[in-house]
Amino acid sequence: MKRIFKSSKGFIAGFALAATASLFIYSHKADSYFEISKNLDIYTSIFKELNSYYVDPIEPGKMIKTGIDAMLANLDPYTNYITESDIEEFEFQTTGKYGGIGANMRKKDDKVFVSDVYEYSPAATAGLKPGDEVISIDNQPLKTKTMEDISQLLKGSPGTQLSMLVKDGITGIESVKKLSRSEIELSSVPYAGLLGTNKNIAYVHLTQFTPACSRIIRSTLDSLKKVQPNLASVVLDLRNNPGGLLNEAVAICNLFVDRGQLVVSTKGKLPEFSEDFKTQGAVWDDKIPVAVLLNSSSASASEVVAGTLQDLDRAVVIGERSYGKGLVQVTKPVGYNARLKLTTAKYYTPSGRCIQAIDYGNRNPDGSVGFIPDSLKKEYKTKGGRRVFSGGGVDPDIMVPNQDISKLAITLYIKNYFFDYATQYVKEHKTIAPAGSFSLTDADYQQFAKWLDNKDYSYKTETEIALDSLKQIAMRDKVFDGFKTEYIALQQKASHDKKLDLQKNKAEVMRLLQNEIVTRYYYQRGRIENGLKSDEDFNKALSILAQPAQYQALLSPKK
Repeated sequence: MKRIFKSSKGFIAGFALAATASLFIYSHKADSYFEISKNLDIYTSIFKELNSYYVDPIEPGKMIKTGIDAMLANLDPYTNYITESDIEEFEFQTTGKYGGIGANMRKKDDKVFVSDVYEYSPAATAGLKPGDEVISIDNQPLKTKTMEDISQLLKGSPGTQLSMLVKDGITGIESVKKLSRSEIELSSVPYAGLLGTNKNIAYVHLTQFTPACSRIIRSTLDSLKKVQPNLASVVLDLRNNPGGLLNEAVAICNLFVDRGQLVVSTKGKLPEFSEDFKTQGAVWDDKIPVAVLLNSSSASASEVVAGTLQDLDRAVVIGERSYGKGLVQVTKPVGYNARLKLTTAKYYTPSGRCIQAIDYGNRNPDGSVGFIPDSLKKEYKTKGGRRVFSGGGVDPDIMVPNQDISKLAITLYIKNYFFDYATQYVKEHKTIAPAGSFSLTDADYQQFAKWLDNKDYSYKTETEIALDSLKQIAMRDKVFDGFKTEYIALQQKASHDKKLDLQKNKAEVMRLLQNEIVTRYYYQRGRIENGLKSDEDFNKALSILAQPAQYQALLSPKK
């Protein structure tokens, strides 16, 4: 359990937690209302006493929120109190909309740079580019501002104006740019296209289950089918998709499953939260082969779609095991424009399985929660008789392990060297090849390596870190002198050469640099399209979809 009695704020939090614990423990008894009333009276009395007599002034709103947050911390991480000031961020997470200019910023040392610009946004219209330095916003210098401060300066009601003093990343010329904020809506489908050797495979990348995203996908597939009437298959990419609206997940399943099919069932404590969700509309195509891409960050509604299509033997799932979030949330108004987002039910796919991987209801003595052990997972059957399991996310039909990123690549990213070199590259190249075909050459890579010559990108490997730890332990135990010579020899063998590392990790570093560069010319859609060339999950999907016999075998029970 988290420690919450560190201060007077923790003291209030403790009573809030006690009040809630009483509410749940005694709610089934006849005197539950007395317990609720008693504990709320205690909570109110303590707060009044603190407000009246505590030696220093208190902040009522902050103190109450601390108490509420501590009370909710003992539940699951998706049950949250959303204050009025947090509503805009919450709306953005659920709808993909916010009022602003359509650009992201990043800090390097004490300077602020444009890192991303959304296509067709006010920032793009004003000519802002990644790599431009933003010196001030509305005459407020940014040197001492935090990223949260800068975000607040950029956001605002659609139609309001702001000015920015910007130093062009290519020419170095400073200018004042006038921008008008608008409603920025990030597309839930940033890229879709016809791919594969014969350009007959429809690829759709869905980032979040926002309102109407199912209609966007249906319209997108219709458009692709007009271009390619002989469409052979569909790849639905749900990697890194955290979920969203359950009804949109049902509607997306309806694209590939005809009306009347159970997609998901929710089961809660109250009857109003227990419901069966079935497809209701006309199917887009219930015969076309489908592959769904998942990874460990695919959660909630993503798992509904993947798990349901898997249960119905309607799609081959490829990639990594999904996150394992089988919980359903609703939001309730609690007054003064604040809301409570709370978990009301668990969801179950057509086979009857719940993919929730973590048991938040039974915490360890230290407050931590653990994964459901394999011994407690239950076996279920798909429509065709394949074995699937509950309690551990959605297991893919074809596992493609995620490749670890090298320490070198992580260091180059953290130190902004990919970003800075992309700015340099744009200075020297007004145009590049289309996103899908753009590639860096070996000569380009050597130029990048040369550019890094006077840059500090030193780092320690896991082996070097372990050796450092061994030395510290040995020195504390006063035994280091006994094997110092051997230690130095081992240290020399384990040391790495940065230039050799650049060659050893060439493919990975070149891919990441290439993605950064292509984004400058073709925005997010370009980065996605270019990345698919070396995407192991996607290429595995193409391979399976190109072999109907293998595809059908994966959807059939093993004999």
